[in-house]
Amino acid sequence: MASDGTIIHLRGHDDPIRVLLADDEPGLRVALAELLSHEERVELVGTAADAEEAIRVAESNLPDVALVDVRMPEGGGPHAARGITRVSPGTRVIALSAYEDRTNVLEMLRAGAVGYLVKGTAADELVQGIEKVAQGGTSLSAEVMSGVVAELATQLRREEIERDADQALRGDIERFVSGHGVWMVYHPIMDLETREEIGVEALARFGSIPVKPPDRWFAEATALELGLQLELRAMKEALEGLSRIPDGAFLSINCSHRTAASAQLAEQLDGMEKRIVLEITEHEAIDDYGGLAEALEPLRARGLRVAVDDVGAGYASLRHALQLAPDMVKMDISLTHDIDRDAGRRALAAALISFAAETDMTIVAEGIETAGELHALRQLGVRYGQGFYLARPAPLE
Repeated sequence: MASDGTIIHLRGHDDPIRVLLADDEPGLRVALAELLSHEERVELVGTAADAEEAIRVAESNLPDVALVDVRMPEGGGPHAARGITRVSPGTRVIALSAYEDRTNVLEMLRAGAVGYLVKGTAADELVQGIEKVAQGGTSLSAEVMSGVVAELATQLRREEIERDADQALRGDIERFVSGHGVWMVYHPIMDLETREEIGVEALARFGSIPVKPPDRWFAEATALELGLQLELRAMKEALEGLSRIPDGAFLSINCSHRTAASAQLAEQLDGMEKRIVLEITEHEAIDDYGGLAEALEPLRARGLRVAVDDVGAGYASLRHALQLAPDMVKMDISLTHDIDRDAGRRALAAALISFAAETDMTIVAEGIETAGELHALRQLGVRYGQGFYLARPAPLE
């Protein structure tokens, strides 16, 4: 009995090797059972037609070796292999396949198989493989050995390349977090009637080869659990431009809901809240709106304004607008584009404008690129906007 209470069958030196056969093909089970019945060196102690049955039979009979088909109902060979080694730790698994299949070989080996034999293997080779595995060795058919070695070598090389790429990516992001290779450009937000600049949106730029868009860098930083650090660095760079922005204008900064709720953000904005608009991006689902609102409440009490970015691009942004009661909603470029020529876009934009008016939110149209779009937005009652037609993002002078 093992230390965890599992019963382990102990086989004497002269005892036959106790074998479990698991395959969903009845004809093959009968043929293999007949073949093994003529071998004094082995004893067939059970058969199974699917993975779950194989696990149950292994738990009851504690075989020395289990011959397991790589493809079978109820989870397949890998599921059976993992289950068998769990309920009968002394059982060693040999995978069976009707054809050479390197992918299945690797999957079965990962699941705990120590041998792999092709169905149709000669009786002597089959028994030799069973004996070798029962004695603690491994067994791979000659038909698959070269393929497995090649596949394993390719996989190891691929994993090495991916690991090196991850390390290089982490190095780049850590470089940005330290303040090297990151800078800001500022995109003016204007009164559409007077063309007066009422604020600027800070946009991060990253120096890298190959060049990647900023949202890609933030997503990759998040995947490496460096998202908060990179956003805070971008904010620090953005805030350094605040003194060069006219007193009556605001500075708009993008951030995820995780960063918005962090204590570090509150520290960075301390004393500057009245001049900041915090744009909550819509790229991640917000699990706890109440917690986010609670974290932002002290900052909003000191004058911080909250905006929801990309409203109209998807359900998440609309839900943000409903749940967070922002001061500002930014109408996504997907609504602005061709709004002067598309009745459907105008109808959607009109609904969003009406919603903003009824909830006392300021609406800002993003992505204004033509005189026609500007004219249509003004006719709809949109007062503020930004886009290449009005001004392009640029460093502060």
